[in-house]
Amino acid sequence: MVKVNPFSAIHPRADLAEQIAVLPYDVVDSKEAAAFAEGNPYSYFRIDRSEIELPELASPYDPKVYEKAAANLQKFLAEGWFVEDGEPTYYLYELTMNGRSQTGIVATSSIQEYLDGKIKKHEFTRPEKEQDRMNHIRTCDADTSPIFLCYRQQQAIKKLVDQWKETHPVFCEFSHMYDVHHRVWQIKDEAVISALQEAFEHIPALYIADGHHRTESAVKVGLEKRAAHTATPESEQFLSILFPDEELAIYEYNRVINVSVPSDFLAQLAPSFTVEKSTYQKPQQKGQFNLYFGNHWYRLTVKEAIQSDDPVAGLDVSLLQEHIIAPIFGITDVRTDKRIDFVGGIRGAGELVKRVDSGEWQIAVELYPTQMADLLNVADANQIMPPKSTWFEPKLLSGLFVYDLKTK
Repeated sequence: MVKVNPFSAIHPRADLAEQIAVLPYDVVDSKEAAAFAEGNPYSYFRIDRSEIELPELASPYDPKVYEKAAANLQKFLAEGWFVEDGEPTYYLYELTMNGRSQTGIVATSSIQEYLDGKIKKHEFTRPEKEQDRMNHIRTCDADTSPIFLCYRQQQAIKKLVDQWKETHPVFCEFSHMYDVHHRVWQIKDEAVISALQEAFEHIPALYIADGHHRTESAVKVGLEKRAAHTATPESEQFLSILFPDEELAIYEYNRVINVSVPSDFLAQLAPSFTVEKSTYQKPQQKGQFNLYFGNHWYRLTVKEAIQSDDPVAGLDVSLLQEHIIAPIFGITDVRTDKRIDFVGGIRGAGELVKRVDSGEWQIAVELYPTQMADLLNVADANQIMPPKSTWFEPKLLSGLFVYDLKTK
């Protein structure tokens, strides 16, 4: 019941893929992007974070930044660093980390299906972040960063994907940061393309795993084109990579707080949690938290009195916010309050200890990861997760696939 379309991607020449590919634009700042790109003319940050080539500008949102991105995209094509397939193609993108692999289908997805609720979200977005990507898409006339979508595993799709990987050579293959191995295949066979399209017609919904701002931006640019009567078949789609839910891993998204810990803190926790001082051990199940402060670890377990069957209220991140962060530390808007920060679980408990022991932060909270089933249930209920509920690893690299919005 969803349409997933092949397209003619702009992509790196196979021998340059490793040098071009970069982390997503929204997980690095301008300084980090500049450091990654230093000495590498092929770095995709020159398109996705093009302010690194304009250090004289005061703002990364200056119109000249987007103009530089568009110019660099055309430069990559003119130099032959990027090529375009010229025919409808599906791409398979496999990422392997710590012995675990996930394979996504690179395709375009429908703006109308997003508007109709067939592509489901679980996060709110911020207008200023949307505007940045809208300007980038408009000026480049291309989707330069894919949307990370997922679907409930379907055996027909899995069989087609596995068979293609087993019987066809890779287009490009390389290892990147954090020892993640990346492989890409191209599917140009019309029979296999048709079989994949037909298999997705049995998928009732797609889910945004990561990239809510990119999605909203792409959709809004498409709607602008509709309103201006300049819509094309290309502008009615957006770039996406679709993964089966069973292959994805969500890491915990931990918190550090810079508010003094009350002297009666543990007593305040007692009505809602059992509390025990402990040696360090990662939370083993839903409803368990670790706290680190005063050079000690504490294990918290949620009491039945505050448990909930509601798909949002029952999330560990919700219980943490409603029973600790807001009432005890006075932090009600975690999006804007500078007294809280978030640490991806990929960085480990050592990062939490380091931050607290430095004196910059007073207390750290380690969570049990939100589960994929929780994300899907929240989206199916048309509800919204609290901010910073999920951290996906490995990160999908940018620069491997670009979707040209210009009419062919």
